[in-house]
Amino acid sequence: MDFFRVNLPPMDLMRSEKMTFVQLIIPAESAHRAITYLGQLGLLQFRDLNAEKSPFQRTFVNQVKRCAEMSRKLRFLMDQINKAGIMSPSPVLQTDTYLEDIEVHLAEHEHEIIEMNSNSEKLQQSYNELLEFKSVLQKACSFLVSNHGHAVSEERELEENVYSNGDFIETPFLFEQEMMPDPTKSNQSGLRFISGIICKSKVLRFERMLFRATRGNMLFNQAPADEQIMDPISTEMVEKTVFVVFFSGEQARTKILKICEAFGANCYPVPEDISKQRQITQEVSSRLADLEATLDAGIRHRNKALSSVGAHLAKWMDMVRREKAVYDTLNMLNFDVTKKCLVAEGWCPIFARTQIQEALQRATFDSSSQVGVIFHSMDALESPPTYFRTNSFTNPYQEIVDAYGVARYQEANPAVYTTIIFPFLFAVMFGDWGHGICLLLGALVLIAHERKLGNQRLGSFMEMLFGGRYVLLLMSLFSMYCGLIYNEFFSVPFHIFGASAYKCRDISCRDARTTGLVKYREPYPFGVDPSWRGSRSELPFLNSLKMKMSILFGVVHMNLGIMLSYFNARFFGSSLDIRYQFVPQMIFLNSLFGYLSLLIVVKWCSGSQADLYHIMIYMFLSPLDNLGENELFWGQRPLQILLLVLALIAVPWMLFPKPFILKKLHNERFQGRNYGVLNTSEVDLEVEPDSARDSARQHREEFNFSEVFVHQMIHSIEFVLGSVSNTASYLRLWALSLAHSELSTVFYEKVLLLAWGYDNLIIRLVGLIVFAFATAFILLMMETLSAFLHALRLHWVEFQNKFYHGDGYKFKPFSFAALTEDEN
Repeated sequence: MDFFRVNLPPMDLMRSEKMTFVQLIIPAESAHRAITYLGQLGLLQFRDLNAEKSPFQRTFVNQVKRCAEMSRKLRFLMDQINKAGIMSPSPVLQTDTYLEDIEVHLAEHEHEIIEMNSNSEKLQQSYNELLEFKSVLQKACSFLVSNHGHAVSEERELEENVYSNGDFIETPFLFEQEMMPDPTKSNQSGLRFISGIICKSKVLRFERMLFRATRGNMLFNQAPADEQIMDPISTEMVEKTVFVVFFSGEQARTKILKICEAFGANCYPVPEDISKQRQITQEVSSRLADLEATLDAGIRHRNKALSSVGAHLAKWMDMVRREKAVYDTLNMLNFDVTKKCLVAEGWCPIFARTQIQEALQRATFDSSSQVGVIFHSMDALESPPTYFRTNSFTNPYQEIVDAYGVARYQEANPAVYTTIIFPFLFAVMFGDWGHGICLLLGALVLIAHERKLGNQRLGSFMEMLFGGRYVLLLMSLFSMYCGLIYNEFFSVPFHIFGASAYKCRDISCRDARTTGLVKYREPYPFGVDPSWRGSRSELPFLNSLKMKMSILFGVVHMNLGIMLSYFNARFFGSSLDIRYQFVPQMIFLNSLFGYLSLLIVVKWCSGSQADLYHIMIYMFLSPLDNLGENELFWGQRPLQILLLVLALIAVPWMLFPKPFILKKLHNERFQGRNYGVLNTSEVDLEVEPDSARDSARQHREEFNFSEVFVHQMIHSIEFVLGSVSNTASYLRLWALSLAHSELSTVFYEKVLLLAWGYDNLIIRLVGLIVFAFATAFILLMMETLSAFLHALRLHWVEFQNKFYHGDGYKFKPFSFAALTEDEN
């Protein structure tokens, strides 16, 4: 116990922390340091006193802009580091760094990185052009070398595609000179060509466009480039294709060049002389080697500069994030008329007053201010925020409750009871100690790696699973407990606590599935007797057991909710709610469903064969009739009549007295009074003298009896009808438990046992794999999620609606610990 007292923070989950509304008058010279210390403490929620002003009209807007600009530079440097694939080095120990120094360093580093990126892009562009030129030289030369056989095939292709068009009979003569050995004769015939390189994905469209533009009067040759070229914008390697287009005429040349430009194809001049081609190829290769060495040196220099920045980047980002949060908070404060001090207002827990005052005194001393910070409490017109001190174990349960609605200030907190009841109701629907062990192993893995996973950025699903690791732990433990009660291990019963209390009715029988059972010894000591599994009475017995057990749990759960409404009313001093809401609700619920629960327990204890459906139905239809064989105990009929009368009386008891009493109290409070009570708060002193009288008159007019009566009527009808529907809703405990058990049985018998019946290793292996996947994804994931959501509904709708308003708002203090990277 001493260990937990040391490591767990003090907390009181039953009701939210008591809050106080405070005002701070901070000298201008110590304001920044005071807000910084309060941000480190994280126990004061500031109120925005400049809500009517836009962000650009506030006092410290320039400082916020500076921090935003530094955040932009930091994000730019971080993107550059990630883009370069540099591992972030461990942060170095530094002396205190000021924001002005960070601003200067960031400006220098950003300018340096931008300049290096610009130079690198230019060099990379030149390198890409030379690499493309080299590929064009290598591939285009093969197209330009005269080959008689190759030219003949080209002529046939031109005859098929071009000669067939009667308008262009003369154009094939352009390629006739190509069949001659002398390449200079091609120039005499007017044959020209354009060589270049284009992305592989655009080749088909490019060729089609050239064919249409020249009306087929061209020859298109292509070959894939040997090397991929890096795109300087996306830094991805792109496959390219070298092409050579043969044509004739200046007009065709102009069209082809425009099409090349439109498709992003780069054209390069290739000489026809082989010696010149070799000479240019050597020069290009030499320049490529030089550029490659220059690029490598530039990348090394750039990575070295980014590495030096990366060592300080995490600390700088944290400092800028905090500084921006401080100035955002300062913008919520008011300057007084002298412009020498700032006025702040906000909420803080009462227990934190001493810590806040110590932080303010330290800020005054560290800033060498001659005037201290004035800190005092004030009266507030609005309701205080809700604040619960939680730890890693209780926080997920509090989040489950807050997802429905944040508790009203000082309202009874359902999270205290949810901590145990929620995993138990889940286990009632998920009861199987084999599946519970699987959930337990998963929870233990998450808890064992808690420190490692807590410092990582997880996905949305893993983050939710990690946050609820202790919820998963309790759900698995309760599932194992309920599974032992149901005696189910992956739907298989075991004789864990001794031999069965039943044996076969016939001595010669060997299979209880066909002959029924007879009891011959004391009942099974713990849980369900394993002999029920597979017998003819299995479903009727388990249905009856789980259905009645669900009703018992539901009635107890709803009674707990109504009792919490009593504690709420007592805490807030509302005797009307106790007398005219709590009492009739308890009478109504227990007169009907409490009595049903009593009958269930008596029937279990006595072993009677009475029909509970008949008893409950004729309790309303024929309350004076004799019960006969359905009588469970002496005096049952008079008790039923009494309970029925009490239930009928409880309905008008909830409906009528409270609105009329509220009206009477209101009239007595304002009878003969034309003035209001003078308050001592500064807000009331600033109001005009007649405003108090107007406020009292307005408050008197605000009481609307019809509205109050209708609200009470709706609440009463909702409770009466909800008692029936809520009790029936708890039958989901029975339905999901039965569904989980039967589904698990189907997978075990129809998959695993069926496959194991074959004398074939492959069939057995396939059956085992199918059973494992079905267990993991259907029973452990889908069924877990289903039971979780149904347990969530039982708490939100059936339990919390009895006492929980959930119309409060969270306490959100100014805290550096709560800042996220998204706020940078």
